[in-house]
Amino acid sequence: MPERFNLECRDCPRLAGFLEGVRRDHPGYHALPVPVFGDAAAELLIVGLAPGMHGANRTGRPFTGDHAGILLYRTLHQFGFASQAASVRGDDSMVLKNCRISNAVKCLPPQNKPLPEEIRRCNRYLAAELREWPPRVILALGSVAHQAVLMACGVKRASCKFVHNAAHDLPPAPALPQGIRLYDSYHCSRYNTQTKRLTEAMFQAVLRDIVAELGPR
Repeated sequence: MPERFNLECRDCPRLAGFLEGVRRDHPGYHALPVPVFGDAAAELLIVGLAPGMHGANRTGRPFTGDHAGILLYRTLHQFGFASQAASVRGDDSMVLKNCRISNAVKCLPPQNKPLPEEIRRCNRYLAAELREWPPRVILALGSVAHQAVLMACGVKRASCKFVHNAAHDLPPAPALPQGIRLYDSYHCSRYNTQTKRLTEAMFQAVLRDIVAELGPR
């Protein structure tokens, strides 16, 4: 049985040790595993890579307070999934509507690069989220999130490759007996947005397709 999220998880020694150092250097930071945020009954689940050092790792809420959250929350607000266009604190009034946000890895990794074994070890939490709160649509932000979703759903990587603005019909699996529609987007990272690998128009196009998929709300 997949495990529910555990704030006390220390199963990845490298990540646990790194977070201990972060807590010493930044006593006011969350610096623990970051839980899923949003509507438990949501039809849309967004999966990112991992908490950012001065974003989710600081605030305790995915994409809150870091650069990647700027485009994400602004676009979610534009399409009616978020109550406001920006979120900088974990205790602000942001509410997600028919949407929730998670990460492939719940803890901040050094240099924002989790190791393959850390992604595998943490995947049980994503699988548990999918089993307990099955969405209709998943949006994977980046290839690591894409692969983590496939792993959680029991789908072979070779059968479904990451391509920006692609949509994949995942077959039924133990975690998702009804199957699911997986959408891909480049991650909303500072690097991707500043180099124009991901523009606002590109990201809006992905969300527009998802809204059309979900239908009237």
